[in-house]
Amino acid sequence: MRDFLETYGTAVAGLALVIFFAVAAPNFAAPGNLLGVLKETSFLAILAVGFTLALINAELDLSVADVASLSAVVAGALIQGGHPVILGVAGGLLVGLACGLGNGVAVTVLRVPSLIATLGMAAIARGLAFALTDGVSFVGRWPTAYTGLGRGSWLGVPAPVWWLVAVVLGALFLVKWTRTGARMTATGEAGESARLAGIDIRAMKCLGLALAGLLAGATAVLLTASLSSAAPNMAGDYFLYAIASVLLGMTMFEPGRANVPGTLVGALTLKVLGNGLVLMGAPYYVQDIVLGVIIIASVAVSATVLKKAAFKF
Repeated sequence: MRDFLETYGTAVAGLALVIFFAVAAPNFAAPGNLLGVLKETSFLAILAVGFTLALINAELDLSVADVASLSAVVAGALIQGGHPVILGVAGGLLVGLACGLGNGVAVTVLRVPSLIATLGMAAIARGLAFALTDGVSFVGRWPTAYTGLGRGSWLGVPAPVWWLVAVVLGALFLVKWTRTGARMTATGEAGESARLAGIDIRAMKCLGLALAGLLAGATAVLLTASLSSAAPNMAGDYFLYAIASVLLGMTMFEPGRANVPGTLVGALTLKVLGNGLVLMGAPYYVQDIVLGVIIIASVAVSATVLKKAAFKF
């Protein structure tokens, strides 16, 4: 029982939370509301999966939200400038990838701790986003081929949910069933031993940070497609929630380790919690208080990898 609770206790608590809100919160169990929760979870979870892939290598990426905002305004500028939809999508993804690679180079070549390097990248991305827009959002008519990425549906399920499924399956395949994933895990858990075993740990760390940037770009594309707008700070609210999703995920399935299934369940739990509190009429600040408690409690329980990533020099 103790092993079960250590491995699945947080997930069981999340399920209990769903049952509680289904009973206590008006309209929580309505199909439309549940699909809305899943859609909102998709944006958060894709961003958080990127953070997870960096943390598996024992590196932090505190720039994911600002990189997503920069990617969003680049995609918006291309789309609103009349360029093809494929170019707008590619622009958003490539900006995210370039920022992730920049983080990787700073960490592995310049030897800057990821805590510092990604904070610097966050500031750069934030400044560029405001420089490109002068602080004004890109709004107007967006091509349906683009908005369909975030507003469409298949089999009655919103398109972002399907994109999330693809991202999660891809990340799981990479981490659990490829040699590269095994090397990433070894790099994060025992970097010096991995290096002595012949693993190019610099390449693995760079890969993890690059994937975090790429998924930040993917989040940006889906957000702009869903909202038909692009603002220089549109992903800012996702920053703490993405970190909390990863930390909460580290308390389940593989306690103490960053893991993709845990991150997914963590993101879903946070969105369920937020939605349920709103439906029950809780003040807006209650969500922030609960989020802070979750972050502190998660770190206290199992975030040894996070501590190593944050405080190594």
